[in-house]
Amino acid sequence: MAGKTLKKSATIAKATTTMMKGKSGANETKGGGDPSELIDARIEELGDWRGKMLGRLRTLIKQADPDVVEEWKWRGVPVWSHDGLICTGETYKNVVKMTFAKGAALQDPSRLFNSSLDGNTRRAVDFHEGEKIDEEALKTLVRAAVTLNKSKAQS
Repeated sequence: MAGKTLKKSATIAKATTTMMKGKSGANETKGGGDPSELIDARIEELGDWRGKMLGRLRTLIKQADPDVVEEWKWRGVPVWSHDGLICTGETYKNVVKMTFAKGAALQDPSRLFNSSLDGNTRRAVDFHEGEKIDEEALKTLVRAAVTLNKSKAQS
């Protein structure tokens, strides 16, 4: 198991050190695997509640928007986009943080946003170990972010 984790870590490290800017503006990897594989590797590498939480959040994002594009940016941050950035999935020691790029412009009737509340643009949801996800509310928030991105793309 340790050798497998080290191999995955090496894949992530190699990919993040060989990032290059693509024409679309999205970070692409050069010889390091596609972003979805790197996100798979990150989830496996974590190997604890954070990996499970990140994996579940990823599934919900894909359910909310089957056309979502997965990206790997900023030296190892999973990113989901559709006509612009929707959100990121950052992992820390005690929290998995889902940051919505334009969260301040989104309606949040279920009051999921519980972090980064003071900014003018972003909003985040911090998930802690053992916390239950309001799955329907989260999918609604993702769909609202996609709708906002589409409206800005058409302007």
